[in-house]
Amino acid sequence: MIYIFDLDDTLYDERQYVESGLEAVATFAESRWGIDSEKGFSQLVSLLDQHGRGRVFNDYLAMHNIAVTKQNVKACVSAYRLHTPSIEMPSSHRDLLESLPSPLYLVTDGNKIVQGNKVDSLNIAHYFKRVFVTHRFGVKHAKPSTYCFEKIKQAESANWQDMVYIGDNPAKDFVNLNKLGMPTVRVLTGVHANVEAQPGFDAKYTISKLTELHSLNL
Repeated sequence: MIYIFDLDDTLYDERQYVESGLEAVATFAESRWGIDSEKGFSQLVSLLDQHGRGRVFNDYLAMHNIAVTKQNVKACVSAYRLHTPSIEMPSSHRDLLESLPSPLYLVTDGNKIVQGNKVDSLNIAHYFKRVFVTHRFGVKHAKPSTYCFEKIKQAESANWQDMVYIGDNPAKDFVNLNKLGMPTVRVLTGVHANVEAQPGFDAKYTISKLTELHSLNL
C-alpha cells in the first residue's frame, strides 16, 4: 500500500500555523503603525475566533483607525504568508511515518510558498518521496482534483486500490478518490472534525487520531 498524506490538520494542528501567522502580523503592525504587538496578537486571535479568517485583517485595521486599503490589507497578508512558521508535529506522528513502508507521499492544497514553509518548518520532507503542493500545478488541480494522485499512480505504476489517502476535510479530500475505488481515511481532527459529510463525500474509513492508522490493517 502506498500511503499519501494531507498536511494541515492531518499531520499537525493547523491552528498552530494560524496563530504563528497572526503573531507575525502583530509584530509587523507594531513596526508599521506602532500597535503594541502583544495586545495586537490577542486582538487578532479574538477576531479570528469571532468571525473566522475572512476579514480578520480588515477588522483589525479598522479597530485601530488605520485605513482599510488594499495596500494595507495586502501588507498584513504578506506578513502572514511569508513568515517563518513556529509549528510542530507530534512525535507520535513522526513515529508513524517512520514505521510505514516506502514510498510515502504528501498532497496538500494552498499557496506554494506558505505550504513549502510549513513543510520546511516541520522538517518532514525527508519522510516523503515527493511533496505535491497542488497549486504549483494550477488552482484547477487543487483537491478534489485527482491530478496529483494520478501523477503518483503513474510514477509508481500502481492501481488506485494500491494507494490510500489520509486527510481531514470531507468537503474535498475524498469524493473523487472514492469514485476511483481508492481507499480513503478521514482523521477526525482540526476544524472539520465535527463536519457531517455530504453523501459520497466521506472517507471509506474514519479514525479519531492519526496514530490509529495501523489499526485499519490497510
